[in-house]
Order: sequence, then structure tokens, then C-alpha cells
Amino acid sequence: MSKLDLIGCSAKFRAVLDRINMVAPVDSAVLIQGETGTGKEVIAQAIHDAGPRRQSRFVAVNCAAIPSALLESELFGHERGAFTGAVAQTTGRFQAADRGTLFLDEIGDLPLELQPKLLRVLQEKQCERLGCGRTTQVDVRVIAATNQDLWSMVQERKFRADLYYRLNVFLVLLPPLRERMDDIPLLVEHFVHRFAKQQAKSIDRVPDEVMKLLKSHDWPGNVRELQNVIERAVIMTAGPALELKAMELHRRNPEPATAKTLIGAERAHILAVLRETNWVVGGRSGAAAQLGVPRTTLIAMMQRHGITRETSNKHEQHSDRPFPRLPDERQHRSNVVQESGYYDDTVSQLAT
Repeated sequence: MSKLDLIGCSAKFRAVLDRINMVAPVDSAVLIQGETGTGKEVIAQAIHDAGPRRQSRFVAVNCAAIPSALLESELFGHERGAFTGAVAQTTGRFQAADRGTLFLDEIGDLPLELQPKLLRVLQEKQCERLGCGRTTQVDVRVIAATNQDLWSMVQERKFRADLYYRLNVFLVLLPPLRERMDDIPLLVEHFVHRFAKQQAKSIDRVPDEVMKLLKSHDWPGNVRELQNVIERAVIMTAGPALELKAMELHRRNPEPATAKTLIGAERAHILAVLRETNWVVGGRSGAAAQLGVPRTTLIAMMQRHGITRETSNKHEQHSDRPFPRLPDERQHRSNVVQESGYYDDTVSQLAT
């Protein structure tokens, strides 16, 4: 989704827009909470664009997508020689976002050992590169987002209370798409227009039966899932009216799960979709698009569940083969930081 996708007319969505208008001008920290696919980064970008820092950079970091061993360097930077493979000085995301906005996505996955360091930067407005004894002043607005219940994590001692209060100055709760069904026609119209233009097609009508089908779905992947469904429907449409079959909404049912837990069901569902896409993770037809999640989020989920291609071939037994580690800092900078790098390479190695 792009920053232009603030589309909706429902009461709950208008309430979100009201919250954006309230907090954007005041430069306070914001915590955005909502299910996967509800558009948390879109809302963060909208807050930045409507605020006093809009002329400066908006820098996004997905705390779940970067290995914990590399995340500190990503946030704060490092000096040459700070660790094995650190061949050059690097600038961290805090410095890159100076005078602008830093968006910390999936903040609930921030390792406990990094939380005090983040708290210190937020309090003192200073950070230190790894291997450097000097502090650097930074002027950054922080917007954090999560699909987890951070307060429950605080009570379970999985997230620091002081950091929680520092981040949660102003809370924006994003409703799931199933609670704003009145917005579906507007969203469908927007996505049909966008993808038809991209694909040089002329689609000017959404039949009533198609709209009824779309409004009857519960959208577990929220707006991102809807976007992917419409893009796929546009690809398959030959005439001026959007074509969509019911099986396109329900064809991703997971195979029977042997585990009776929610975690086991999630793992089985991910495996089923990976098999269906022949273990292709990225791209328009890849598993991430089918599941309605970002590619990097799917990689993190695969790592969390111990899923490799060998997992499938060994009748659901966990593979002993670990995900490959980055050999040095140069590959980290060229692969992890660039959006199309390390994670796709990792999965392609596992899929061979």
C-alpha cells in the first residue's frame, strides 16, 4: 500500500483520521497498534506527511525482519573495526532520520537487550555508534507499530515498562477490515483502478455479485489481503467487468494440522502455502502475497517456526539445517538494508 491509500468512509476509519489530525502537528511519540495488514506504515507515513517534519526523511525499520545480532548496528551504526567484518564506518537509522521521523515497525519483536539502549536514545536524544565512545545528538520523532499486545508483554516481562510508556504517548488503534466493511467498495474501486492502469487494462465495473462476495469474506489478512486479491483478479479479468470466483477467496485453506495449538495451525498454514507456490516467497504470486503479509514478515515467521524446504520433505520434522548467517558486514549492508536482498537470497538457497 502507498501513502495515498488512506481510503474509507466508515465511522471507525474516520475516527482513525481524527487521531492522525490530532497528533500529527505536535511532534509527540506515537504507538500504532493493529493486526497484520491493516496499514500501520501507511498511517505512520500519513502522520509524518501532516507534521512539522514532512520536509525531512521518513525512515522505516522492521524490527522483526533484521536478525537481532545486526539490529543494534542498523539502529545506531558502527565504527570501522567495531566487530568482525566491520570494514567501514556506517550511519545508523537514527542518524539517517535526524530532523525527520523514524518508524519502528514490529516493535514488540525488539530484543530485550536492545530495549534499554533504545530507551536511552529516546530520553537523552543521543546515540553512540558501536565501537565509538562519542555520543551524537539526534533529533528524531519516533513512531512505533505492533500487532501484539504490548501491555500484556510488559506484564509478562517480555517488554520493558519504561520503554512502553515512552513509546505510548499517543495511541492509534487500527480496526481490522472486518470491522469496517463499509470501506470495501471504496478500497476495491481504488485497487481496481490502480492495477488496471498498471496492467494497461480497461476495467470500469465491479459486478454486484463480485462486490457481495468481497463483502462476505472476513479478511484475516486485512487491507493487504484485499489488495492482493484485487490485483490477482485484475490479472485474470479479460473484459471491462472485474472477474472473481469464490474459490479465489477460500483456496488457501491450510492442510489438516497435526498440532492442536494456534502456533501449530499457523505453521501448517504457512507450509501449505509455500508448497502451493513451489516455495517461491516473494513476487506477486509468491507465498508472502498469498498470505497477505510482507515478504520480510514471512521470512521472520519461517525462522520462528523452523521452516525450511527440508521441513516439508521430512514429514514435518524440524530441519537441523540453520538459516545461513551473513559472512561479514559488507554483505549485511548490501543485502539486509536493500529491500530486495538477503532474505530472498536465503530462501532461494533453501529452495534449491
